[in-house]
Amino acid sequence: MTAATLTIDLEALCANWSTLDAKSAGDVKTAAVVKADGYGLDAAPIARALHKHGVRSFFVAVAEEGTKVREAVGNDADIYVFSGMMLTDAAHLKSHNLIPMLNAPKQLYQFRSECSGAPFGIQLDTGMNRLGMEAEEFIPNREVAQDAKLIISHLACADDPDHPQNAQQLEQFHAMTDGLNAPKSLAATGGTLLGADYHFDMCRPGVGLYGGAPFQNAFPVAHLDIPVIQSRTVRAGETVGYSAGWTATKDARVATLAAGYADGLIRAMGGNDVHLYAGDVACPLIGRVSMDLLTVDVSQLDDVPDTLSLLNSHQTVDMLADAAGTIGYEILTSLGNRYARRYIGE
Repeated sequence: MTAATLTIDLEALCANWSTLDAKSAGDVKTAAVVKADGYGLDAAPIARALHKHGVRSFFVAVAEEGTKVREAVGNDADIYVFSGMMLTDAAHLKSHNLIPMLNAPKQLYQFRSECSGAPFGIQLDTGMNRLGMEAEEFIPNREVAQDAKLIISHLACADDPDHPQNAQQLEQFHAMTDGLNAPKSLAATGGTLLGADYHFDMCRPGVGLYGGAPFQNAFPVAHLDIPVIQSRTVRAGETVGYSAGWTATKDARVATLAAGYADGLIRAMGGNDVHLYAGDVACPLIGRVSMDLLTVDVSQLDDVPDTLSLLNSHQTVDMLADAAGTIGYEILTSLGNRYARRYIGE
């Protein structure tokens, strides 16, 4: 088989959830964010594994994503929709028992008109200026908010524990919600790691479940093994790849692998200290990342293996992200559809 194999370790996923869950105490619940099709790893098996592990609250970005999660976990879980209620969402929300996180008075009025009696949440803007009601919009609706199933906001700088905006947003969230009986949530992965002051009634980790920063002790969840199509000897002074991007300083053995930027391997990572692994042996990625191909210096290997590993315990999504000048979220959600997917722990 020529396609690379993307292995998703569901046992590691659930272990990451358990570790994050243990960071909150008492009656604080821990949800799971499975938006963007489970951060690119397929929301159905991700949600099923977490549900089997005990998770009963999930978050998606849009109502259509909620359908897939509902089919995966059945009817005994809450599924919250970050985008709230769009113009044509009423039937979809009701038929799949989804809970919109209403982001504006207009959404609240629409919901009360079209979905009266159904559960809803409210999202507040405490300083990120992205989604949610601002204070002057929310205050006239505080009485309605008493009936919300959940009130949330989102921290802009939680990946940086020392950033002053964390404390500012915490203060604003208290100012907007203190005295309300509805459950509250402020912490995603970063907020969970900030400590109990940020936990309220629910934490809702996302990227940390999948092995991403800022959860430094996470187990890697995504593993990527790429087939070697061909290998050749490149003589000293010869070049490899587009624009002659790499020049051999001595005779080298170069392997060509079956994956590229069409598979979500960001072109900018080429030439930036990325390696592919044969077991524990690191082999440098050389030349440019092509649409369908990578080239790797395998001179230090006695034999060229059938596959080399790009994502593993040695090289995480955040290490690839650093090399590509991006973040681990983008690496995960860019992993392509050509991969043969294998799930451990289903």
